[in-house]
Amino acid sequence: MLNEFKDFIAKGNVMDMAVGIIIGAAFTAIVTSLVGDLINPIIALFTGGVDFSGWYYVIGGSTSDYASIEAATEAGVPVFAIGRFVMAVMNFLIVAWVVFMLVKMVNRVKAAAEKEAEVAEEAAPAGPTQEELLADILAALKKA
Repeated sequence: MLNEFKDFIAKGNVMDMAVGIIIGAAFTAIVTSLVGDLINPIIALFTGGVDFSGWYYVIGGSTSDYASIEAATEAGVPVFAIGRFVMAVMNFLIVAWVVFMLVKMVNRVKAAAEKEAEVAEEAAPAGPTQEELLADILAALKKA
């Protein structure tokens, strides 16, 4: 059983997947910072100071009773955190866009490599067919 596990882990696909997950986690932190630290302030500039990260409603009470979403959460009040949801959607859209662009780029590189391989294959001189080789072997055997 241990040997089977070692074989499973040693396969290239598992290692590739592990690297992808690690890179994805690091990339998520970058995107979260991009949205929270760069995009939200720009949106706040155009919307008159509205900050999505602090946009919330207190369920069963008044939002004005709490200075921030953190204060309401610490008080144990149920909070409808719209701003966090908007940020999560923005994070998802940015990650999806970047992944789409990466896949598009990889597909272009693959297509270019396949096209080069086809051109190289067409340029290579054609060798004898299987029938021609068999006929040559038969002729050689008849001579012997």
